[in-house]
Amino acid sequence: MPMTDLPFPEAVTGRHFQKLDDGRVECRVCPRLCKIHDGQRGLCFVRGAQNGEIVLTTYGRSSGFCIDPIEKKPLNHFLPGTPILSFGTAGCNLTCKFCQNWDISKARQFDKLQDQATPEMIAKGAEQVGARSVAFTYNDPVIFLEYATDVADACHDRGIKTVAVTAGYITPEARPDFFGKMDAANVDLKAFTEGFYKKLCTAELEPVLETLKYLKHETDVWFEITTLLIPGQNDSDDELKAMTGWIMENLGGDVPIHFSAFHPDYKMRDIHRTPAQTLSRARTIARAAGIKFVYTGNVHDAEGGSTWCPNCDALLIERDWYELGRWNLTPEGDCGSCGTHIPGVFEARPGSWGRQRRPVHLGTAA
Repeated sequence: MPMTDLPFPEAVTGRHFQKLDDGRVECRVCPRLCKIHDGQRGLCFVRGAQNGEIVLTTYGRSSGFCIDPIEKKPLNHFLPGTPILSFGTAGCNLTCKFCQNWDISKARQFDKLQDQATPEMIAKGAEQVGARSVAFTYNDPVIFLEYATDVADACHDRGIKTVAVTAGYITPEARPDFFGKMDAANVDLKAFTEGFYKKLCTAELEPVLETLKYLKHETDVWFEITTLLIPGQNDSDDELKAMTGWIMENLGGDVPIHFSAFHPDYKMRDIHRTPAQTLSRARTIARAAGIKFVYTGNVHDAEGGSTWCPNCDALLIERDWYELGRWNLTPEGDCGSCGTHIPGVFEARPGSWGRQRRPVHLGTAA
């Protein structure tokens, strides 16, 4: 129920916290374990302490809604070609200096939160616009766990899937609660060194790796991995070999990986865009390690954006940016040329949403 006492009059009671002997409250949603007094906020800025509890201050408020192609999340093996209703809130539990959505994720004022929507409104809106799924994205949904999971319940009641676009920075305690409501996820593996996470994100790598192992071995959530390659920071051959080797050993070769191009933004405007050759090199390294489905993103690369059979090299799903072309999958999700089963969530026919991105207001979605 909504809280009424100041300083967070519109907040809702959160989950996963512990009262400490010194009067503070410890938030246990993400590995930061922020310990705060009443009236204070955690690093994410949207979770605060009130009346000896952790509360979520952005429940029911969004930074806006758009209908996107599912491939934009990016997810290439989950209902290809279908529209997905995307939204986020404000704040983040990481401090990435290279954030590509910094105007939302780094927001410290709620003027970014202009669309108010209950979980039922979002689910109904998704149904009205023909979206097959709803994405929690733009900022990390881990920090608005209570809102995201309630929206997921409302969506599932209407047969709509849910997708988390996340950095995977979440505690073992909160993982089942959060991912238990998700049908798919794209996890942002930002790099493969603790130094990168500490210096550029003020975070740690190990909890993200634990989340990836959890998703693979303890859930039925379909997930894919994205790494934004930043020149001189996380794009060396050695690091890419170490990362893809770890993925093969711990997750196997069926988990799709997306290597995306960085563009100068936020606090890293002095670094050049990622050359297309870097993405191609990363794709070659990953495939050599045994990863079967490796994609390039944020560049025009029809070969790197398309899905190929790992057994016979047949073109299975042709992609030009987010536009689908030739389709060579059977209704069972097998290669139409050799019969090899392709992991993912596929339907008999691809969607036809294309590359369009359409902002919507839920009140006028119909």
